[in-house]
Amino acid sequence: MPGGRLTQQERRQIALGLADSLPYAEIARRLGRPTSTVTREVMRNGGPTAYRADLAHRATERRAHRRRAAPAPESRSVAQPHGRDAEAVAEYEETLTTVLMASGLPKMPARVLTCLFTSDAGSLTASRLAERLQVSPASISKAIAFLEGQSLVRRERDERRRDRYIVDDELFYQATVASARANDRLVETARQGVAVLGPHTPAAHRLENIARFLDFISESITRAAEQAREVLHTRPDTTATPDDTA
Repeated sequence: MPGGRLTQQERRQIALGLADSLPYAEIARRLGRPTSTVTREVMRNGGPTAYRADLAHRATERRAHRRRAAPAPESRSVAQPHGRDAEAVAEYEETLTTVLMASGLPKMPARVLTCLFTSDAGSLTASRLAERLQVSPASISKAIAFLEGQSLVRRERDERRRDRYIVDDELFYQATVASARANDRLVETARQGVAVLGPHTPAAHRLENIARFLDFISESITRAAEQAREVLHTRPDTTATPDDTA
């Protein structure tokens, strides 16, 4: 059933699909499952290169046993603003975290970014992040350092001189441009190889094509981001709740 727990046979089909280099969407289609279910399953159990069906099945059984033995997490029972379904919010946060991990983020930075994205205010203190994610302040600090290095969050001091970590629309634009421009160093290095290997050799021709391709992609992404920048600044008529400003 699409809404039920994955069976061991389904996990073996996932492993076969990964071995055949099938995309998650195709594996999910063959199973009759949502793509997010397959993505979450793979990323939770070692990623596409380390996924093992039997190990994943045993790990899921162990997690289910622990959940039955432990009290429900606070995040699933606490009252949600705007009348949101706490269970649905928790499931969505898990899915978003999984997708961010699949895009290349480590697990803790992905969890922190999800927490900030799903906060109405778009900003939280380190203590609030640690409380929500049930992790140590040191884990939050390391995750924030990584995200700042990727231009995905910024920090500022509030009136109580606490550091607040913020995701805003301009940061997303800047992160997109920075990601595109990260190719510039590779473009430059590839073109250095053309001179070293000789401009008329097959290897130099290959490197020049790589450089031209990445240069074109970088310029296209930067131009598109600039054209679409105003979309990020569209503001709904909403007000942050007290829960998000803690």
